[in-house]
Amino acid sequence: MEQEELIKRITEEVQKKLREETPAESNEPLEKVVESINEEPIKNIASYIDHTLLKADATKEEIDKLCDEAIEYKFCSVCVNTGWASYCAKRLRGTGIKVAVVVGFPLGAMSSRSKGFEARHAVEDGANEIDMVINVGALKSKDFKLVEEDIRNVVRATRPNIITKVIIETSLITEEEKVIACQLSKKADADFVKTSTGFSTGGANVEDVALMKKIVGQKMEVKASGGVKSLEDAVKMIKAGATRLGTSSGVAIVEGLQGEADY
Repeated sequence: MEQEELIKRITEEVQKKLREETPAESNEPLEKVVESINEEPIKNIASYIDHTLLKADATKEEIDKLCDEAIEYKFCSVCVNTGWASYCAKRLRGTGIKVAVVVGFPLGAMSSRSKGFEARHAVEDGANEIDMVINVGALKSKDFKLVEEDIRNVVRATRPNIITKVIIETSLITEEEKVIACQLSKKADADFVKTSTGFSTGGANVEDVALMKKIVGQKMEVKASGGVKSLEDAVKMIKAGATRLGTSSGVAIVEGLQGEADY
């Protein structure tokens, strides 16, 4: 069977299963839905959140505020550019809050060797998690070997206890390419697939999260990122299969408000 035909068939089968298995929208109050997901009080929605600040002009004061909020609300991690890894690691030492960094961000078009170098040094600086952007152009060119090796190179550059998340940038790729990207991430031994950088043409949506979870199964987890700005958004992503949320609206989410940030 030709490669493109096989990919199309796999995608159609996955979409069919999603249609059959996706539950109807619940009419329960939002608080009850969250409690049913967590089986704990609503405050634990914070444990899903990577509290994020990735803008180019982020200042030391803004990073300090990010860390302080992560401690106060007990977010899972702060997610920053690699230049802030060492600073955040020292700032958060002993708090239980992880430091996640982005690699090859936001385009994913740098060389695999450069991504590996960036990831390795971020870990040396104290990063606990690496969110790396795939080579989207290679994926669209059907150079799947390069895409897999690109991911694997970052995984190899870290340590066994470091989490690697693969940003597949769903807004730029087709349904078939989403399936392939998830499969390649799984083959390369990554821990998560992640929807978006939040800096491209679109962010996370429920359909993509559900598709990604169906592809990676129980072996991997899914991070929804980009455009998650409210508690309602967060609950929808978790119901679809996300176990982590990347957002700069973390405080608004846990307080039941609407975030105003772009990512």
